[in-house]
Amino acid sequence: MGPIAAKVLVCHGADDPFVPAKDVAAFQDEMRRAKADYTFIAYGGAVHAFTQKEAGDDPSKGAAYQEAAARRSWDHMKDFLVEIFKR
Repeated sequence: MGPIAAKVLVCHGADDPFVPAKDVAAFQDEMRRAKADYTFIAYGGAVHAFTQKEAGDDPSKGAAYQEAAARRSWDHMKDFLVEIFKR
């Protein structure tokens, strides 16, 4: 893989059972090897689909809405977009 020119933001549920820690580490290694300008944020207590209210509120199912992580990820995404589209 060659260099990645685009900036990358990843907002990840730290307790997501569908994305094992080894996959997170492999992704981060790949980003480093590609010399990507990336930001990886893991939200504690959040599982898969943490921004989707429709996912319910039972994290034991592996996917659930988590209000704090959803709010924080939204703010991080807005900051990211301001950074990449600043003029």
